[in-house]
Amino acid sequence: MTPFGTRLAHAIEERGRFCVGIDPHAALLHEWGLGDDVASLERFALTVVEAVAPVVGVVKPQSAFYERFGSRGVAVLERVVAESRAAGALVLLDVKRGDIGSTSQAYADAYLHPTSPLACDAITASPYLGFGSLDPMVESCRRHGAGLFVLALTSNEEGPEVQHARTADGTVAGTVLRHLRDLNAGVEPVGSFGAVVGATIGETGEDLDVNGPLLVPGYGAQGGTVADLERILGRAARWALPSSSREVLRAGPDVTALREAALRGNDAVRGLGA
Repeated sequence: MTPFGTRLAHAIEERGRFCVGIDPHAALLHEWGLGDDVASLERFALTVVEAVAPVVGVVKPQSAFYERFGSRGVAVLERVVAESRAAGALVLLDVKRGDIGSTSQAYADAYLHPTSPLACDAITASPYLGFGSLDPMVESCRRHGAGLFVLALTSNEEGPEVQHARTADGTVAGTVLRHLRDLNAGVEPVGSFGAVVGATIGETGEDLDVNGPLLVPGYGAQGGTVADLERILGRAARWALPSSSREVLRAGPDVTALREAALRGNDAVRGLGA
């Protein structure tokens, strides 16, 4: 299996680095004139897939917005994953899972094993039970050519109380970044193990260059700009995936308008890190 990092590098070259979040939260369903029910969820999500999956490199469904509808919502998520991949987009499922031992392995099997109905190209993960707790996910990524994006420096105001906390070896965020750097050491063109770094975190003294991709939420409607990304990420910007959902999704439900919004987003970040 071709490593995720290699597939991502090809996707960025062929389709660009803009990552579109497929997040059908209740307010957006309402903006589209839809109800807050499974039928509306399905119409919303699959319309977005139709519009953007053929033209962007990465889509990022947020699992929680599907899970809240129970098994029928998860069935919609399965279709989002399968149809996005069939259209040529890489699917980064935002699940932020983190546990230990057999439970961590079960999460890996659910989202990274090729036979799973939710098999994705990559997932997000939480390292706050210790980075070693993610070992089953790391090994599954290696075995199946998948990717892992680990929370490092997030934009939420509560994040610093954990991420900026200091240990004998530096900050917690710095420790996460160091582990990722070790996992990606010597890999070309880029490793498969990335960090989640918010577009609005401001200045940081951390070395964000982990020889892996950076998922950068908070771009666009949440306030992050291209200038912010260049300043915060520095040389690591060359493998950044700026992510936005509302910036694109508010253009719906018209498929053409959604696609044009995604393409504009892609154009805006095309030169990032050059």
